[in-house]
Amino acid sequence: MLASAKISTAILAGGLFFQVAACGYSQEEWDQKVRENSALMQQVAAQEKASSKCAADYAAANQELDGLKRRFQERGVSMDNLTQDLEQQRQANAEYRQRAEQLEQVRQRFELLRDKLKKLTEMGLKVQVRDNRMLIQLPGSVLFDSGKDTLKTSGLEILGQVAAVLRADADLSQREFQVAGHTDSKPLTSGAYKDNWGLSAMRARSVVAFLTAPAENGQGGGLDRTHWSAAGYADTDPVAGNDTEEGREQNRRVELVVLPNVEEMLNLNSLAK
Repeated sequence: MLASAKISTAILAGGLFFQVAACGYSQEEWDQKVRENSALMQQVAAQEKASSKCAADYAAANQELDGLKRRFQERGVSMDNLTQDLEQQRQANAEYRQRAEQLEQVRQRFELLRDKLKKLTEMGLKVQVRDNRMLIQLPGSVLFDSGKDTLKTSGLEILGQVAAVLRADADLSQREFQVAGHTDSKPLTSGAYKDNWGLSAMRARSVVAFLTAPAENGQGGGLDRTHWSAAGYADTDPVAGNDTEEGREQNRRVELVVLPNVEEMLNLNSLAK
């Protein structure tokens, strides 16, 4: 019986070998194909397992998102509102960046203007920012005698130098300026001006008149009169206390105020720091 089984197995093996050989493959090649097929089947099984996991993860994520939406709705928060808020935030950030760029451009123009006026500081004048305005401060004692609005010789000389600096720069010569007259708080007891309003306004007028007069023979500053104006502030804008002579002397002054252009309408004090 055992011998008979061995003979049958041999016949079957021989028949299988015959069939493989008849297909053009050797036994070794056939075994290689079987191994490759088995590897491919394993890869397919792994891909199916990974796909199933992705589907499960996606379903879980959707379930979690739905839960979040429900919790938001319970608190009165709409996902649509959140999306809108995020878009508004993006727009606000873009506007902030644009505004920052504009401020930087203004800062650069401010620095350039300050550099242009640096020559005046070398003459002993103060160039500063006050009340959001850049100005050139001239001591009243250099320009006028006490209670007078007629320019002294020293005043004519310093104003002539100021006019030369402004006139020599194409940008500065086209800027808008206001001459502001200031006094201390001591009331006038005599004279033609009646009060400090009149004195401060007339002193500002005298300075404007000289700066915009023809420059021939040193009789004026030669500046374009269409860019200049005058104003009197009396004692309403002090830079020091009026309780000492030193403070009163600082308050008796004339300022050449550089009026800002439209694009410069911002807080220059923050830029000056």
